[in-house]
Amino acid sequence: MSKNIRIVSKTEQGTGQAVTFVLAIGTVRQVCRLQTTFQTQHQALSYFQKHRNAFERVARARLARGEIQDGVIHLTML
Repeated sequence: MSKNIRIVSKTEQGTGQAVTFVLAIGTVRQVCRLQTTFQTQHQALSYFQKHRNAFERVARARLARGEIQDGVIHLTML
């Protein structure tokens, strides 16, 4: 076995939790992902629910501009 191989855990420190939601525009459904800095999924979901309207506005604006990566609109914290 080579000494140059380093095994690290799959999760990175400080990356936080993500919340995925679907934006409905008429009959079209668009997947959105909000990346947060919170340590728990519960904290991230609570934050998302508190600011849901703002995130939906940002997601709709990004969809209108065509800012979609791999079929997902990526969002970050406000």
